[in-house]
Amino acid sequence: AAGAAGGARLPRALRADGLPPQALVDDTEDVSLDFGSEEELALRKARVRHPLATFFHLFFRVSAIVTYLFCDWFSNSFVACFVTILLLLSFDFWSVKNVTGRLLVGLRWWNQIDEDGKSHWMFEAKRVHTIAASTEAEARIFWLGLIICPVIWTMFFFSTLFSLKLKWLALVIAGISLQTANLYGYIHCKLGGQKTISRVTSRLFGTADVPKRQSRRTSEVGTEEHGK
Repeated sequence: AAGAAGGARLPRALRADGLPPQALVDDTEDVSLDFGSEEELALRKARVRHPLATFFHLFFRVSAIVTYLFCDWFSNSFVACFVTILLLLSFDFWSVKNVTGRLLVGLRWWNQIDEDGKSHWMFEAKRVHTIAASTEAEARIFWLGLIICPVIWTMFFFSTLFSLKLKWLALVIAGISLQTANLYGYIHCKLGGQKTISRVTSRLFGTADVPKRQSRRTSEVGTEEHGK
């Protein structure tokens, strides 16, 4: 009897409501409260979380456009207006490329030269959205400013060309070039960067080389048979 009692299993301890403790674990196993995603969504819907970066993203490029339109009201010196607008365009190019793109949309691009002297364009995009991620309003401001201003400088190019104000033509071309370079870089960052482009081009060149490789193989086989 003692051996039978020792071999038998003892009943599990019951709770006050008559259920075993495992039932409590099973009941609470599927319950998950995720407050982090709600907080992150609320932060992303906030107005502006980087006000200084947002301000300077628009300040330099808008100031360059306004100075170009009304520079004759402030100064009669063409050289002073030319240098001022060119400095504003340069400050805008540097700030958008190195600061505002990284803070407002989590994108970055740059050019790298390797040891052989070859130039490589690098495009990066932040995949993980942290607490310091940009908001929807900041991203909208970033892309609107990035797209609209080159369009305005393109309109200045045609107006300068048709009005025969050729002395401003070099400045307008500089404005188009600097702002289009940032637009080009960030579009590539958004679409996947250099890796996607290299994959597509390698596939295209790979498919284009297939008939050449087949012709080479057939010619090699023909020469081998002729030699035999």
